[in-house]
Amino acid sequence: MEGGHFPHDPSMTEAFAPLYAADPVVPETSSLKAVVIGGGTGAPVSIRTLLSMGVETSAVVAMADDGGSTGILRERAGVTPPGDIRKCICAMAADPEDPLTRAFKYRFPFADNHTLGNLMLSALEDATGEFPQAVQICERLLNARGHVYPSTLDRVSLVARTRDGRYIEGQAVACHSRTALAHVQLRGQGKIQAYQPALDAIRNADLIVLGPGSLFTSIIPNLLVPGVVDAIRQSKGATLFVCSLADMQGETWGLTAREHVEALLAHGMRGLLDYVLVHSPFPVRPDASETGTFRAVTGVNVGDSRFTVAPGEEAGRRVRPVRIDYPDLRSIQSKGPVVLVRNLVDPQRPTWHDPLLLREAFTGVLRLCRSRQR
Repeated sequence: MEGGHFPHDPSMTEAFAPLYAADPVVPETSSLKAVVIGGGTGAPVSIRTLLSMGVETSAVVAMADDGGSTGILRERAGVTPPGDIRKCICAMAADPEDPLTRAFKYRFPFADNHTLGNLMLSALEDATGEFPQAVQICERLLNARGHVYPSTLDRVSLVARTRDGRYIEGQAVACHSRTALAHVQLRGQGKIQAYQPALDAIRNADLIVLGPGSLFTSIIPNLLVPGVVDAIRQSKGATLFVCSLADMQGETWGLTAREHVEALLAHGMRGLLDYVLVHSPFPVRPDASETGTFRAVTGVNVGDSRFTVAPGEEAGRRVRPVRIDYPDLRSIQSKGPVVLVRNLVDPQRPTWHDPLLLREAFTGVLRLCRSRQR
């Protein structure tokens, strides 16, 4: 039997198998340091890609998660949210097929659907008295090739305002909003403080990668921790935003790539984004048609996008591609970032980035970073 009683998500390991077969080091980029800012299932995509290139990689992870196994542990045991940290540690594991790494991702349906990794992190936090020490122990257990840092150790929650003027409390509720979010903020029990090693990792990075992942509930919550945006500003590294391929939840439902970027700028990143990596299956040119686009549903106060519904694409499927066209590309670049448009989709998993195509795009950005340093 091969883990038959314990559900887990092998798709991440399976999807990134081509990276393990590829040349493990890209000579032009192997001496560089990168930090991935995010959480959820998105940050591991960038982590695995960068590690496959030989880049020294760290992760800074949001701490507002209050859903699923993490939410139960947070509420009942009063622990630091472990779920997104666990996912990033697993992404950094030296051997994804190692039995302990695989077991770390196992879920227990008969025990509130907790994962072993979440239980380990929470138990070790209680045993050591410190969440960072629990993270370090788990990094050693999985022979992690980099370090994962919470953006804050304070107990924080997320408050969101939707584009039709409603307020939502809690990360788990906000990510499933029925209309796109407009703004989010962190709420703490006192003054929120950043975790210093997270700030150090950002300051020392040659490349700071935001995403991919849930924009308002995984990426932006890190930027709301006092000191994080300042650390990005103090870094000499370049900053790259990897825009998601598609919407599968409500928080960015119908938003274009331009609107994703504008949300980042409105939450502290104005003047700090160097590159924006966007997927498009079609050429983005002044004469390009808007084939395959859709009508955005972003709230009554925003109005409809100019995009129209594509044949066969039903709103009930709850999956829509994040679109970009030439006017939006020009609009983004007028605000400072260089827009890199690539066909990045995995044909087997249409809401996932193809790992080799993403690696190729990252290599190009890192070469640009190196040329900037000379």
